Amino acid sequence: MLVVAIFWVFSQAMGDSTILYFGIILALAMNVGSYWWSDKLVMAMTRAKEADSNEYRELHRLVENLAITAGLPKPRVYVMAEPQPNAFATGRDPKHAAVAVTTGLMKILDRSELEGVLAHELSHIGNRDTLMMSVVSVLVGTIALLADWYMRSMLFGRGNNERNNSGPLMALGIIAAILAPIIASLIQLAVSRRREFLADASGVLLTRYPEGLANALRKISSDREPLEVANRGTAHLYIINPLKGSQALDGFSKLFSTHPPIEDRIKALREMGGKI
Repeated sequence: MLVVAIFWVFSQAMGDSTILYFGIILALAMNVGSYWWSDKLVMAMTRAKEADSNEYRELHRLVENLAITAGLPKPRVYVMAEPQPNAFATGRDPKHAAVAVTTGLMKILDRSELEGVLAHELSHIGNRDTLMMSVVSVLVGTIALLADWYMRSMLFGRGNNERNNSGPLMALGIIAAILAPIIASLIQLAVSRRREFLADASGVLLTRYPEGLANALRKISSDREPLEVANRGTAHLYIINPLKGSQALDGFSKLFSTHPPIEDRIKALREMGGKI
């Protein structure tokens, strides 16, 4: 609906109704594509490889045990050859889900900490966060491209034809092109932060050991190694923001953070520990 609304503004500003029809087709294709192929797209972007069951036997065992506890099918297990400790989950539903961890994560975490991270990621699958966040990722990327296309069209004079309506409509189109990516990004960030808190809590209910995840979050956040395959479009998928330079945020800057502050997450986990 948001994409169609933006295309309607652009079509009115440029005096071309075919732009709206194209927008409807694009919106449908975007949602179908992000639903059916989200896991394949994300794994390709992150260069994750399926984990061999013999080489990563303990990793497979942990994922399988947690999946049984959560009442979920065992997701496919992937490994990224990256020194930064991190992990994410993706897939349109529990039957088509996948979990990926970096080699750096397995290197620095002990068994209980790794179990806490995997429980967090399986909770994303159980809570259907993976589908929602994949769709939101496609939404943000699409709207950013739309805004760039419209501004370039205005710059090179496509909107200055005889069918173009009026100055106010053109101004409305420019305002929409500027605000739309910001609004889409804020939707992405707000949704991501809330789902991280929920996945932390759900993961602890699986392991019954909040300290495992709390210690893992502390270790992962203290590592300063960059994650080469990460970008702003996929950063919200990871358990910790892989763009390390943006971790230390305060005040207004927190509005644009893909993850809640680590201190807040650890505090919430410690409070859960007193209730379990």
